[in-house]
Amino acid sequence: MFYPAIRKVLFQFDAETIHELTIKGLKSTGKSPFNRLYKQQVQNKPVTVMGINFPNPVGLAAGLDKNGECINAFSAMGFGFVEVGTVTPRPQPGNDKPRIFRLPTANAVINRMGFNNKGVDYLVSQVHAANFNGVLGINIGKNKDTPEENAKDDYLHCMRKVYDLASYITVNISSPNTPGLRSLQYGDALNELLSALKAEQGILTEKYGKYVPLAVKIAPDLSSDEVKSIAKSLIDNGIDGVIATNTTLSREGVEGLEFGDEQGGLSGQPVKDKSTQVIKLLSEALDNKLPIIGVGGIASSDDANEKLQAGASLIQVYTGFIYQGPPLVKNIVNGL
Repeated sequence: MFYPAIRKVLFQFDAETIHELTIKGLKSTGKSPFNRLYKQQVQNKPVTVMGINFPNPVGLAAGLDKNGECINAFSAMGFGFVEVGTVTPRPQPGNDKPRIFRLPTANAVINRMGFNNKGVDYLVSQVHAANFNGVLGINIGKNKDTPEENAKDDYLHCMRKVYDLASYITVNISSPNTPGLRSLQYGDALNELLSALKAEQGILTEKYGKYVPLAVKIAPDLSSDEVKSIAKSLIDNGIDGVIATNTTLSREGVEGLEFGDEQGGLSGQPVKDKSTQVIKLLSEALDNKLPIIGVGGIASSDDANEKLQAGASLIQVYTGFIYQGPPLVKNIVNGL
């Protein structure tokens, strides 16, 4: 595929400008004959996780398609599942620009987007328009101006809106770019949130006649004891899965690089070992009581297999996909 040549041109321009143009292009071509520009056949390597049948274990992580505008396009690239969002109850602009920074020598990205999105109602309209019959994850969060003590109301609002459209729902409590969000990963705050979501899941299951699994996305910047505490909360509250991990606040591996000291979450190769270590700790603490979706620094089939061997059942890509494009999906699936 010709992605390396395209990337050389794209990387000459501002990262967010190119991202927006790419999303527009994929949105307009996703269900048209022009999707042959990126469409590819990928081996069928089915796996069942959280009661869902995935055609292959390689998914697109949340963040690339925040508003659910390119579901068909990403599916055409061969992803076994697509996760859209993070979406919030109300539209919000996110943090000030510039807020995305490429670090090519480290195969990394730093972003401080801040849950910029058009709101859950817009995302719902896009999912309806996609008429997608594959595996769709919808990642939900809280608005920046919602106080921490009211955070669960935002999650419940989004959950009610997307429940009937999602294959699974991800609860994002680990982005470093929304003030106070990561505090929801701990202790009573976490248990209160998960308890409320689990109770609502039961109500919605009865309303719609289907069970939609709940997964929680956690940070890589956690101690061993914190990982164990989170694992206990997930088990105690009957959560269906966990995604490990989000971006890191660490700057290990990008010291001295241009943009390496920018604020925000670091993703890509520098977070690979941190996320794998969290997966290992989670796997031990969870004792097979719920599955792990591994994400963080996956840029090859070797990286993917490392996550699976650490205890993940599925994997997701984000930054590696930015650097390698659709061929990465095929290469990973072939190498599993």
